[in-house]
Amino acid sequence: MPAHTPESPVVLAVDIGGTKVDAALVDADGRIVPGSRHRAPTGAGQTPETFARAIAAVCEQATDAAGPAHRLIGVGVGTAGPLLGDGTHVSPLNMPGIRDLPLVPTVERFAGAAPVHVALDGTCIALAEVRFGALRGVRNGIAMVVSTGIGGGIVVDGRVIRGDTGNAGHVGQSWVRRPSPDDPVAATVEAVASGPATVRWANAHGWTGADGLALAADYRARHPVAVQAVQRSAEAVGQAISSFGALLDVTTVAIGGGFSRVADDYLPLVEAAAHRAAVLPAARDVRVVPAELGDDAPLVGAALLAFGG
Repeated sequence: MPAHTPESPVVLAVDIGGTKVDAALVDADGRIVPGSRHRAPTGAGQTPETFARAIAAVCEQATDAAGPAHRLIGVGVGTAGPLLGDGTHVSPLNMPGIRDLPLVPTVERFAGAAPVHVALDGTCIALAEVRFGALRGVRNGIAMVVSTGIGGGIVVDGRVIRGDTGNAGHVGQSWVRRPSPDDPVAATVEAVASGPATVRWANAHGWTGADGLALAADYRARHPVAVQAVQRSAEAVGQAISSFGALLDVTTVAIGGGFSRVADDYLPLVEAAAHRAAVLPAARDVRVVPAELGDDAPLVGAALLAFGG
Protein backbone atom coordinates (compact mmCIF):
# COMPACT_ATOMS: atom_id res chain seq x y z
CA MET A 1 0.00 0.00 0.00
CA PRO A 2 1.26 3.54 -0.67
CA ALA A 3 2.43 5.50 2.34
CA HIS A 4 -0.09 7.94 3.80
CA THR A 5 0.73 11.55 2.95
CA PRO A 6 -0.12 13.96 5.80
CA GLU A 7 -2.52 16.73 4.93
CA SER A 8 -0.85 20.10 4.48
CA PRO A 9 -2.34 22.80 6.73
CA VAL A 10 -3.67 25.80 4.80
CA VAL A 11 -5.50 29.00 5.65
CA LEU A 12 -8.29 30.63 3.70
CA ALA A 13 -6.83 34.12 3.25
CA VAL A 14 -9.01 37.06 2.24
CA ASP A 15 -7.82 40.51 1.13
CA ILE A 16 -10.48 43.23 1.09
CA GLY A 17 -9.60 46.44 -0.71
CA GLY A 18 -11.28 49.47 -2.17
CA THR A 19 -11.48 48.11 -5.71
CA LYS A 20 -11.46 44.31 -5.28
CA VAL A 21 -11.60 41.39 -2.88
CA ASP A 22 -9.23 38.43 -3.24
CA ALA A 23 -9.32 35.02 -1.60
CA ALA A 24 -6.88 32.10 -1.76
CA LEU A 25 -5.56 29.16 0.17
CA VAL A 26 -2.08 29.81 1.62
CA ASP A 27 0.27 27.36 3.29
CA ALA A 28 2.61 27.93 6.23
CA ASP A 29 5.51 28.80 3.92
CA GLY A 30 3.57 31.67 2.38
CA ARG A 31 2.79 29.83 -0.85
CA ILE A 32 -0.56 30.32 -2.53
CA VAL A 33 -2.13 26.99 -3.48
CA PRO A 34 -2.26 26.85 -7.29
CA GLY A 35 -5.73 27.42 -8.68
CA SER A 36 -7.13 28.73 -5.40
CA ARG A 37 -6.81 32.48 -5.96
CA HIS A 38 -10.00 34.26 -7.01
CA ARG A 39 -11.02 37.92 -7.26
CA ALA A 40 -14.22 39.95 -7.41
CA PRO A 41 -14.55 43.71 -8.02
CA THR A 42 -15.78 45.98 -5.23
CA GLY A 43 -15.62 49.79 -5.51
CA ALA A 44 -17.21 52.88 -4.05
CA GLY A 45 -20.74 51.91 -5.11
CA GLN A 46 -20.89 48.79 -2.94
CA THR A 47 -23.72 48.17 -0.49
CA PRO A 48 -23.40 45.87 2.51
CA GLU A 49 -25.35 43.21 0.60
CA THR A 50 -23.31 43.33 -2.62
CA PHE A 51 -20.08 43.54 -0.66
CA ALA A 52 -20.92 40.48 1.45
CA ARG A 53 -21.88 38.55 -1.70
CA ALA A 54 -18.56 39.39 -3.36
CA ILE A 55 -16.62 38.21 -0.32
CA ALA A 56 -18.64 35.01 -0.07
CA ALA A 57 -18.21 34.25 -3.78
CA VAL A 58 -14.41 34.39 -3.76
CA CYS A 59 -14.23 32.47 -0.48
CA GLU A 60 -16.36 29.70 -1.95
CA GLN A 61 -14.24 29.54 -5.09
CA ALA A 62 -11.03 29.42 -3.07
CA THR A 63 -12.17 26.69 -0.70
CA ASP A 64 -13.39 24.62 -3.65
CA ALA A 65 -9.73 24.34 -4.66
CA ALA A 66 -8.83 22.53 -1.44
CA GLY A 67 -8.12 18.90 -2.25
CA PRO A 68 -7.54 15.86 -0.06
CA ALA A 69 -3.96 17.01 0.50
CA HIS A 70 -5.08 20.19 2.29
CA ARG A 71 -6.48 20.73 5.77
CA LEU A 72 -8.10 24.09 6.52
CA ILE A 73 -6.95 25.35 9.92
CA GLY A 74 -8.39 28.86 9.91
CA VAL A 75 -9.47 31.97 8.06
CA GLY A 76 -7.42 35.18 7.95
CA VAL A 77 -8.89 38.44 6.68
CA GLY A 78 -6.94 41.57 5.85
CA THR A 79 -9.12 44.57 5.16
CA ALA A 80 -9.06 48.26 4.41
CA GLY A 81 -9.97 50.14 7.57
CA PRO A 82 -10.87 51.38 9.94
CA LEU A 83 -11.76 48.38 12.06
CA LEU A 84 -14.56 48.66 14.60
CA GLY A 85 -16.00 46.48 17.34
CA ASP A 86 -12.73 44.96 18.54
CA GLY A 87 -11.76 44.15 14.96
CA THR A 88 -14.91 42.25 14.04
CA HIS A 89 -16.54 45.01 11.95
CA VAL A 90 -15.20 47.28 9.22
CA SER A 91 -16.13 50.65 7.72
CA PRO A 92 -13.81 51.18 4.72
CA LEU A 93 -13.21 54.87 4.11
CA ASN A 94 -13.25 54.42 0.33
CA MET A 95 -16.61 52.60 0.33
CA PRO A 96 -19.07 55.09 1.82
CA GLY A 97 -22.02 52.74 1.34
CA ILE A 98 -20.60 50.29 3.86
CA ARG A 99 -20.54 51.12 7.53
CA ASP A 100 -19.94 48.82 10.47
CA LEU A 101 -20.12 45.66 8.35
CA PRO A 102 -19.73 42.46 10.41
CA LEU A 103 -16.89 40.59 8.71
CA VAL A 104 -16.74 37.44 10.80
CA PRO A 105 -20.29 36.21 9.98
CA THR A 106 -19.56 36.82 6.30
CA VAL A 107 -16.66 34.34 6.23
CA GLU A 108 -17.12 32.01 9.19
CA ARG A 109 -19.31 29.54 7.30
CA PHE A 110 -16.23 28.71 5.22
CA ALA A 111 -14.14 28.12 8.33
CA GLY A 112 -16.00 25.14 9.75
CA ALA A 113 -14.77 24.84 13.31
CA ALA A 114 -11.62 26.83 12.54
CA PRO A 115 -11.16 30.35 13.96
CA VAL A 116 -11.48 33.58 11.98
CA HIS A 117 -8.83 36.29 12.38
CA VAL A 118 -9.18 39.89 11.14
CA ALA A 119 -6.58 42.66 10.81
CA LEU A 120 -5.92 45.73 8.72
CA ASP A 121 -4.52 44.99 5.27
CA GLY A 122 -1.46 47.08 6.14
CA THR A 123 -0.85 44.93 9.22
CA CYS A 124 -1.03 41.85 7.00
CA ILE A 125 1.41 43.31 4.50
CA ALA A 126 3.87 44.08 7.30
CA LEU A 127 3.54 40.54 8.69
CA ALA A 128 4.29 39.10 5.25
CA GLU A 129 7.26 41.37 4.56
CA VAL A 130 8.72 40.66 8.02
CA ARG A 131 8.43 36.89 7.61
CA PHE A 132 9.22 36.45 3.94
CA GLY A 133 10.14 39.77 2.33
CA ALA A 134 11.95 43.09 2.49
CA LEU A 135 11.64 43.54 6.27
CA ARG A 136 13.28 40.25 7.25
CA GLY A 137 15.69 40.98 10.09
CA VAL A 138 14.46 44.59 10.43
CA ARG A 139 13.78 45.46 14.05
CA ASN A 140 12.04 48.78 13.40
CA GLY A 141 10.45 49.50 10.05
CA ILE A 142 7.31 50.21 8.07
CA ALA A 143 5.60 48.48 5.19
CA MET A 144 3.76 50.98 2.99
CA VAL A 145 1.41 50.61 0.05
CA VAL A 146 1.06 53.49 -2.41
CA SER A 147 -1.87 52.68 -4.65
CA THR A 148 -5.56 53.66 -4.83
CA GLY A 149 -5.04 54.56 -1.19
CA ILE A 150 -1.99 54.69 1.06
CA GLY A 151 -1.71 52.34 4.01
CA GLY A 152 0.81 50.37 5.94
CA GLY A 153 1.94 48.38 8.89
CA ILE A 154 4.46 49.25 11.59
CA VAL A 155 7.21 47.07 13.04
CA VAL A 156 8.50 48.14 16.46
CA ASP A 157 11.11 46.16 18.39
CA GLY A 158 10.65 43.23 16.04
CA ARG A 159 6.85 43.05 16.35
CA VAL A 160 4.09 44.20 14.04
CA ILE A 161 1.95 46.43 16.24
CA ARG A 162 -1.84 46.61 15.99
CA GLY A 163 -2.84 49.14 18.66
CA ASP A 164 -5.74 49.12 21.10
CA THR A 165 -8.42 48.89 18.40
CA GLY A 166 -6.42 47.13 15.68
CA ASN A 167 -6.03 50.35 13.71
CA ALA A 168 -2.32 51.05 14.13
CA GLY A 169 -0.66 51.59 10.78
CA HIS A 170 -3.01 54.02 9.05
CA VAL A 171 0.02 55.84 7.71
CA GLY A 172 -1.98 57.32 4.85
CA GLN A 173 -3.92 59.48 7.28
CA SER A 174 -0.82 61.32 8.48
CA TRP A 175 -0.86 65.02 7.67
CA VAL A 176 1.97 66.25 5.50
CA ARG A 177 1.01 69.84 4.73
CA ARG A 178 -1.51 72.55 5.36
CA PRO A 179 -3.97 73.34 2.58
CA SER A 180 -3.05 76.49 0.70
CA PRO A 181 -4.94 78.69 -1.81
CA ASP A 182 -2.99 77.25 -4.75
CA ASP A 183 -3.21 73.61 -3.52
CA PRO A 184 -6.43 73.43 -1.50
CA VAL A 185 -6.69 69.63 -1.16
CA ALA A 186 -6.96 67.71 2.07
CA ALA A 187 -3.51 67.48 3.49
CA THR A 188 -3.08 63.82 4.43
CA VAL A 189 -0.43 61.90 2.55
CA GLU A 190 -3.16 59.72 1.00
CA ALA A 191 -5.10 62.75 -0.22
CA VAL A 192 -1.96 64.26 -1.71
CA ALA A 193 0.05 61.30 -2.97
CA SER A 194 -2.17 58.32 -3.82
CA GLY A 195 -2.62 57.31 -7.45
CA PRO A 196 -6.10 58.83 -7.93
CA ALA A 197 -5.14 61.99 -6.03
CA THR A 198 -2.06 62.45 -8.20
CA VAL A 199 -4.04 61.95 -11.40
CA ARG A 200 -6.63 64.50 -10.23
CA TRP A 201 -3.91 67.02 -9.46
CA ALA A 202 -2.32 66.50 -12.88
CA ASN A 203 -5.71 66.91 -14.60
CA ALA A 204 -6.30 70.14 -12.68
CA HIS A 205 -2.99 71.44 -14.00
CA GLY A 206 -3.61 70.74 -17.68
CA TRP A 207 -2.68 67.09 -18.13
CA THR A 208 -5.37 65.25 -20.09
CA GLY A 209 -4.60 61.59 -19.28
CA ALA A 210 -7.08 59.30 -17.58
CA ASP A 211 -5.18 57.17 -15.09
CA GLY A 212 -1.91 56.13 -13.48
CA LEU A 213 -0.81 54.04 -16.47
CA ALA A 214 -1.09 57.06 -18.74
CA LEU A 215 0.68 59.19 -16.15
CA ALA A 216 3.53 56.66 -16.02
CA ALA A 217 3.90 56.75 -19.80
CA ASP A 218 3.97 60.54 -19.86
CA TYR A 219 6.43 60.62 -16.97
CA ARG A 220 8.79 58.45 -19.03
CA ALA A 221 8.26 60.86 -21.95
CA ARG A 222 9.10 63.74 -19.56
CA HIS A 223 5.77 65.52 -19.96
CA PRO A 224 6.28 68.46 -17.58
CA VAL A 225 2.99 68.14 -15.67
CA ALA A 226 3.35 64.36 -15.37
CA VAL A 227 6.87 64.82 -14.01
CA GLN A 228 5.70 67.45 -11.54
CA ALA A 229 2.77 65.27 -10.42
CA VAL A 230 4.93 62.21 -9.76
CA GLN A 231 7.55 64.27 -7.95
CA ARG A 232 4.81 65.89 -5.84
CA SER A 233 3.55 62.45 -4.80
CA ALA A 234 7.04 61.22 -3.93
CA GLU A 235 7.76 64.39 -1.97
CA ALA A 236 4.65 63.92 0.19
CA VAL A 237 5.41 60.26 0.87
CA GLY A 238 8.96 61.19 1.77
CA GLN A 239 7.77 63.92 4.15
CA ALA A 240 5.54 61.39 5.89
CA ILE A 241 8.40 58.93 6.20
CA SER A 242 10.62 61.59 7.77
CA SER A 243 7.96 62.06 10.45
CA PHE A 244 7.69 58.32 11.02
CA GLY A 245 11.46 58.14 11.31
CA ALA A 246 11.51 60.79 14.01
CA LEU A 247 8.58 59.24 15.89
CA LEU A 248 9.51 55.55 15.69
CA ASP A 249 13.26 55.51 14.95
CA VAL A 250 12.68 53.17 12.01
CA THR A 251 15.56 52.13 9.78
CA THR A 252 13.72 50.73 6.75
CA VAL A 253 10.53 51.48 4.86
CA ALA A 254 9.41 48.89 2.30
CA ILE A 255 7.04 50.33 -0.31
CA GLY A 256 4.79 48.43 -2.68
CA GLY A 257 1.49 49.04 -4.43
CA GLY A 258 0.67 49.80 -8.03
CA PHE A 259 1.33 53.54 -7.95
CA SER A 260 4.77 53.02 -6.41
CA ARG A 261 5.69 51.66 -9.86
CA VAL A 262 4.55 54.80 -11.70
CA ALA A 263 8.22 55.66 -12.30
CA ASP A 264 11.44 53.66 -12.18
CA ASP A 265 12.92 56.26 -9.86
CA TYR A 266 9.86 56.72 -7.63
CA LEU A 267 11.40 55.06 -4.56
CA PRO A 268 14.71 56.96 -4.90
CA LEU A 269 12.66 60.16 -5.15
CA VAL A 270 10.79 59.19 -1.97
CA GLU A 271 14.00 58.38 -0.11
CA ALA A 272 15.64 61.64 -1.15
CA ALA A 273 12.56 63.59 -0.02
CA ALA A 274 12.55 61.77 3.32
CA HIS A 275 16.19 62.66 3.91
CA ARG A 276 15.64 66.31 2.96
CA ALA A 277 12.70 66.62 5.34
CA ALA A 278 14.37 64.85 8.25
CA VAL A 279 15.06 66.89 11.36
CA LEU A 280 16.86 64.27 13.44
CA PRO A 281 20.15 62.73 12.24
CA ALA A 282 18.91 59.15 12.48
CA ALA A 283 15.92 59.92 10.27
CA ARG A 284 18.31 60.99 7.51
CA ASP A 285 19.51 57.38 7.27
CA VAL A 286 16.12 55.75 6.69
CA ARG A 287 16.27 53.34 3.75
CA VAL A 288 13.37 53.17 1.31
CA VAL A 289 13.33 49.79 -0.42
CA PRO A 290 10.91 47.95 -2.70
CA ALA A 291 8.52 45.53 -1.03
CA GLU A 292 9.31 42.01 -2.16
CA LEU A 293 6.00 40.15 -2.09
CA GLY A 294 4.01 42.41 -4.38
CA ASP A 295 0.32 41.68 -4.74
CA ASP A 296 0.69 38.44 -2.75
CA ALA A 297 1.59 40.25 0.48
CA PRO A 298 -1.94 40.96 1.78
CA LEU A 299 -3.03 37.34 1.30
CA VAL A 300 0.18 35.90 2.74
CA GLY A 301 -0.06 38.20 5.75
CA ALA A 302 -3.73 37.38 6.27
CA ALA A 303 -2.80 33.71 6.34
CA LEU A 304 -0.10 34.42 8.92
CA LEU A 305 -2.80 35.75 11.26
CA ALA A 306 -4.13 32.20 11.49
CA PHE A 307 -0.70 30.59 11.51
CA GLY A 308 0.20 32.62 14.59
CA GLY A 309 1.77 35.69 13.03
